[in-house]
Amino acid sequence: MNQTKQEEYAVNMASRMETIHSDIRGPIFIEANRMAAEGILVLKLNTGNPGAFGFKMPKSVREVLMSSLERAVPYCDVKGMPEARRSICDYQLRRGFQHISPEDIFIGNGVSEIASMLATAMFDPGDEVLIPSPSYSLWTNVTIIAGAKPVLYTCDEQSNWYPDLDDMRSKLTPRTKAILLINPNNPTGAVYPDEIQLEIIKMAREHHLAIISDEIYDRLVMDGMRHTSVAALDPELPVVTTNGLSKSHIICGFRCGWMCISGPDSFKKTVAGTVHKLAAMRLCGNALTQLVIPAALADEDSTRAMLVPGGRLYDQREATCAALEKIPGISFVKNHAAFYLFPKIDTEMYNITDDRQFAMDVLHGTGVLFVPGSGFDWPKPDHFRLVMLPHPQTLTKAMEDIGRFLETYRQK
Repeated sequence: MNQTKQEEYAVNMASRMETIHSDIRGPIFIEANRMAAEGILVLKLNTGNPGAFGFKMPKSVREVLMSSLERAVPYCDVKGMPEARRSICDYQLRRGFQHISPEDIFIGNGVSEIASMLATAMFDPGDEVLIPSPSYSLWTNVTIIAGAKPVLYTCDEQSNWYPDLDDMRSKLTPRTKAILLINPNNPTGAVYPDEIQLEIIKMAREHHLAIISDEIYDRLVMDGMRHTSVAALDPELPVVTTNGLSKSHIICGFRCGWMCISGPDSFKKTVAGTVHKLAAMRLCGNALTQLVIPAALADEDSTRAMLVPGGRLYDQREATCAALEKIPGISFVKNHAAFYLFPKIDTEMYNITDDRQFAMDVLHGTGVLFVPGSGFDWPKPDHFRLVMLPHPQTLTKAMEDIGRFLETYRQK
């Protein structure tokens, strides 16, 4: 086909996709895959995928899965298997939720699908949604695709990465429809205290806003910290809480996520009715996944064992932090949840003006892949996210390699 005919068949893509980004698997990741295909050793600290680093699903999950396969052959309920939704409802009630039932639960193919359905159901073009910065980019992406506008509020590194309440208030407008919380936070690993959440609740009440709370890491909390669901602090506030098993029970590939709608009956009915239309379009969530939800939520011990001294997640964090502390120009706020760290690098010392270029240079120079801070909607080129999932000795070596690389590095 000649050039003219090729141009005749060109199709313009939707303009809303121009700002969509997923740097976790973006151009730097693609380059890492190219290097690996050429036989270059690459350590992928870009994605929170425990199974790729030798973590195994709990015995409780495996046993239920293997003994119940036939139950997953037909389509299941659009909202999710009744037994699975009952177990999620019971879990949320134990977490302090009130006035919820299994009818307020939707199970989806990971929180990613749940977030997409929720944004499509809730947001109109012109709506504004307060979203944290730094933030997991899923939420800005689904907001944009729904036609709404993400408005970023700052989480303050000087205050343990807690939301800056004054900045949040300054971003409110008559178009604001909802506030997003990611607690525990990705990428910082911060766990928000009750007093911060209560102030956000007050803000939401004053401006008649709903809260969306991403709590996928609520079971991965260390150091004696306590996670409180925002919906438990105010049962009458319109809240949609998202959660899942991907991280806490090492089954990312199962794609297991859910939403729990709480608050006034009118809010629950409206959200559930609208989300039901979208859920019905895709027939049902992964039925194999739903088989294991009751057993997984009853198994707290396998998760807890990873989070104490001697457990892998705890020891891997300690190794990473100990090695990073030795690198000049790098500082960080130690995470208390999840398995992410969001270090800060002295941009003047290393002449860094482009964090994506910095991440690419480190990849080429050391074989270590991480995600630049801009991939998490951070406005300055002075942060990056590390995933702390390899064994401690592997993480120690990776940090040492980065330190040696920085000894002579100055961005051109």
